[in-house]
Amino acid sequence: MQDFLVFLRRFIAEPGRVGSIIPSSRFLCEQMLKSVDWASTDVILELGPGTGAFTQKIYQRLRPGTEYVLVERDSHFRSMLQSRFPDLLIREEATKLRSYLEERDLAGADVIISGLPFANFPQELRAAILDEVQSVLKPGGLFITFQYSLQLQAELQDRFPWVKIDFTLLNIPPAFIYTCRNGQSENDQHGA
Repeated sequence: MQDFLVFLRRFIAEPGRVGSIIPSSRFLCEQMLKSVDWASTDVILELGPGTGAFTQKIYQRLRPGTEYVLVERDSHFRSMLQSRFPDLLIREEATKLRSYLEERDLAGADVIISGLPFANFPQELRAAILDEVQSVLKPGGLFITFQYSLQLQAELQDRFPWVKIDFTLLNIPPAFIYTCRNGQSENDQHGA
């Protein structure tokens, strides 16, 4: 109930930044995470974790030694996340993923999970975040996000060679889940 009230207040205060009035359902969490190969995942980034609905599920599945970085812009959500997950690194800007990985001496991410409301963002911000996602995602890495419409489909299909779309009614509102695999080679990724 506390998470619901926080989400509702943040949605009313900044509807362009918070995509829903309630946290994601456990059904959406399970759908989002089913493609992750936990045994071979060394680095995970989570964009827009909000109150931590996905964070809790991811945290429970991490194997020892996996690097896990949260990126949350909203200061209220960051405070909640810091108190719930004091050992996780929490940063603010989804357009600075490369620098966050560099400060941990990490070459790239195996998996990026996103709860960002891309449909609410201006096109240039959406493009900047997706550019950053592509620049840090390892070859074969997964970018997994959900949206409440198919608005992002064409843009993701232009950026990633493999995009799978699932749908769940068991969320308020119902959601489309995009699972994208990065097809870049090591040379392409580093601009060589």
